[in-house]
Amino acid sequence: MSIEKVREYFDQFGMKDRVLEFDRSSETVELAAQTVGCEPKQITKTMSFLVGDDPILICLAGDAKIANAKYKKQFGMKAKMISFDDVEDLIGHQVGGVCPFAIKEGVKVYLDESLKRFETVYPAAGSGNSAIELTIPELEKYSNYTEWIDIAKDWE
Repeated sequence: MSIEKVREYFDQFGMKDRVLEFDRSSETVELAAQTVGCEPKQITKTMSFLVGDDPILICLAGDAKIANAKYKKQFGMKAKMISFDDVEDLIGHQVGGVCPFAIKEGVKVYLDESLKRFETVYPAAGSGNSAIELTIPELEKYSNYTEWIDIAKDWE
């Protein structure tokens, strides 16, 4: 199970007890916000794309959307999401639980500027009924991110 991989990942930092598992779904921004008790914008969406043949993850605030023009400027091509059937194979987590932790080697993680306005955020933790509350410096550290990017719209 993917949540177990995430727990093992955080165990090396003495943080596995911070991984939250719920009795109900947290697969969407709205469900996750209701479940953890925060505003939807504090939920960290982790979206999976292909840049050429390379899978990447982009973490952005729950109220943000990918701006196609900004994406093209950043990556030099149109945004192409990874198909539902290929996400687990390429990233290491199923849709609904995709997060930037315990992912397949070589997957680059990008953090969007829309997250910087929060003290803490809630990314998924490998399953459709999990999350972990992290500060922005913790998200940076544990996601092993490549860089901060400005690729979102509709959040300002």
